[in-house]
Parts: sequence; structure tokens; C-alpha cells
Amino acid sequence: MLNRVCQILSILSFLMVTSVIGGGYMGYKYVTSEQFQTKMMNKVLGNVQGLMPKILDKSLPEMTGPTIPEFKQPKI
Repeated sequence: MLNRVCQILSILSFLMVTSVIGGGYMGYKYVTSEQFQTKMMNKVLGNVQGLMPKILDKSLPEMTGPTIPEFKQPKI
């Protein structure tokens, strides 16, 4: 009886290890794929484009000041 239980636990352990390794491999392949990278870039650029007009309106001045006169060093 104990031998049978150990065999069943061994089989279950093997199935769990292979599923974790297979899931890790598939996850790695998905994260490094072009499809995933394109999807993430579209999300990031969508968020950045939504924020850009608000940031630009706050940081760009209506009018700039006068130019700085050229600094001339005195002759010695």
C-alpha cells in the first residue's frame, strides 16, 4: 500500500515539475516575442501621447524674454 502511494506521489511530482518548466518556457517565449513587444509599445506610447499636450501646455511659455547681449571681455 505504501509503495502504491509513493508511486502516485512520484507521478504527481513529475507532472508538477514538467508543467512548471513548460509554463516558464512558454512565458519566456511570449515575453520575448515581437507581438508582446509591439503590444507593450502601443500601450506606453498611447499613455505618453495622452500626457504630452498637458505637459507641453504647462511648460512652454507664451513669450520668451529678450536676448542676452554678447559679453565682451575687456582688452588688457
